[in-house]
Amino acid sequence: MAWMTAAEALSVMNVRAQTLYANVSRGKIRAKPDKADPRRSLYHRDDVLKMAERRSGQRKVEKVAAQTIDWGDPVLLSAISTVSNGKLWYRGRDAIELANTASFEEVAGLLWETDAVLIRPSNTRKAASADDPLTASLVALARRSARDLPSSGRTPLVLRDEAASVLSTLAQAILGGTASPRAGGTLSERLAVSWGCSEAQDAIRRALVLLADHELNASTFATRVTVSTGASLSAGVLAGLATLTGPLHGGASSSVRALSELATDIGPEAAVRNWLAQGRAFPAFGHPLYADGDPRASALLSTVSVPPLYAELAACVERAVGERPNVDFALAVLGAAFDLPAQAPLSLFALARCAGWLAHALEQAQTGRLIRPRARYVGLQPKPSE
Repeated sequence: MAWMTAAEALSVMNVRAQTLYANVSRGKIRAKPDKADPRRSLYHRDDVLKMAERRSGQRKVEKVAAQTIDWGDPVLLSAISTVSNGKLWYRGRDAIELANTASFEEVAGLLWETDAVLIRPSNTRKAASADDPLTASLVALARRSARDLPSSGRTPLVLRDEAASVLSTLAQAILGGTASPRAGGTLSERLAVSWGCSEAQDAIRRALVLLADHELNASTFATRVTVSTGASLSAGVLAGLATLTGPLHGGASSSVRALSELATDIGPEAAVRNWLAQGRAFPAFGHPLYADGDPRASALLSTVSVPPLYAELAACVERAVGERPNVDFALAVLGAAFDLPAQAPLSLFALARCAGWLAHALEQAQTGRLIRPRARYVGLQPKPSE
């Protein structure tokens, strides 16, 4: 399991209790209450092992570099967002508080250091009338990537204008033929109309705000690497969207849908046992950055009438593996609660995170630096020529 008792942690680290508690207070080791005994705490195994390695002096330069790729030490400077003390912050502002009142357009403006972003309906044509939102988005961004100007050497003002255009292209691709070129309103309002569920508008708005950025996640890193070459903003967003489709990232909500379908057939408890028996993980539960649970999930679930099946599933998974639902589970719940299209969770994730991708693209473009890490070679050793 991901958590260990104080006795186990002290044994692994070979330190006094005061040292363990000091590392917890400094945020170096995550801790949470032990449900079996509220007087005790549990400590995250990965953090404990990491601190133990540091104390033993085994943390060589190569190992430090390798661990930065896997939830390790920060590797890039950024002023956009961070996770600290169990909370998500956008340029120093609490994302959960912003979700209570701010529009997605206002939050995009905050991330881009400008006024509220105007997301204009685009005349971008779809590849084919039968395209699903994901296919239409990938095609629309690929077309732009082939003709847009490079990001390097251009002023922040010009790039911000182009960023708004790229976000509008993605929005139109996802909205598809349901959006009129003269359609008005905020993006959350337009999505609610497009999906035929006006009562979901506020929940959609909150989801867009809560998912707008999440520091250096996989898709954001892909975007930054792409833009660091001087490629266009649309190329960076295309790289981010392609990365987001993975089942361990934005595609995790589809796993919840599959689990819920199984639970409908055999019941939540049996479904969870069956899932575990097959050696399958629960990607929509737990999060390495949130020891006490993903606050984005809590903020979204608290405003939605959670279907009983999903509530029972969450409880069963928490009992089985000790992890709470994360924002991917919350997106699946939102889709089920309002009977949104099957593609809605991924569409929401992509539209929301596009604001963050573009914020990081703008920041990266101003550095003028190429992101080019080295690989630690572990293959056959080269043989010198004779």
